[in-house]
Amino acid sequence: MTEKNSPKKQGKPIDAREERLKAALKANMARRKAQAKARAVAGGKADKDEG
Repeated sequence: MTEKNSPKKQGKPIDAREERLKAALKANMARRKAQAKARAVAGGKADKDEG
């Protein structure tokens, strides 16, 4: 039962990696969301200009 604690010693670098990946993913998702919103706004304006 004490074996559960031993992987945590190596877990710290993994946690740092996971935190870094988590931050990168969050930034990427925010960027994609902003791009999608900009496309929707630009698409909406293009449709209104044509009509």
